[in-house]
Amino acid sequence: MSEIRKLTADVEVQQFYDEYVDFEKVSKLCIEEQEMLGYNWNYPPFDFDVDDVWNSYSKLKIIAFKIDFSQEELEHTFSDQELDFVLKRFERLKVKLMNEIYMMENEDSLGLYLGKCNMCMRCTREFGAPCKMPFKMRYSLESLGGEVDRAVEDIFGYEILYAHDGKLPEYLIFVGGLLYDKK
Repeated sequence: MSEIRKLTADVEVQQFYDEYVDFEKVSKLCIEEQEMLGYNWNYPPFDFDVDDVWNSYSKLKIIAFKIDFSQEELEHTFSDQELDFVLKRFERLKVKLMNEIYMMENEDSLGLYLGKCNMCMRCTREFGAPCKMPFKMRYSLESLGGEVDRAVEDIFGYEILYAHDGKLPEYLIFVGGLLYDKK
């Protein structure tokens, strides 16, 4: 891995909501993903109205961690098992990166997780049990209806890339955030 860079942008919640939030569309994608990969407490369906979350804050700090791979890593062709292992390693890195967001939180803000929560080896939602870490679990921009791929491209100028055919992408981007300036 060459480097990890932190990218941030502060936007008005209402502007972000108007331009990038489509809960109906994005929640369907989240639910389809869960049907394939397993259910998670930080993804819909929820027992609350996500608009209440968006309407509770005035500002959003979008926080993206961009991981650039070395030339050697980019040139290597991985087996499916190797690539899965490498990508899981980066998924575990999200927990460490999320700590930066937790440290920014206060009573007037709410951190947003970097995609799907992965703090537990297997989410208890799959078994119909309550979250084991509700004090650390946070919702993500996607789970609240944010079209993250489009927002990252528009705001930071980077396309979200994915691994395929045994190759790592040029970079990975994990996107979270902080809702702040509570109303």
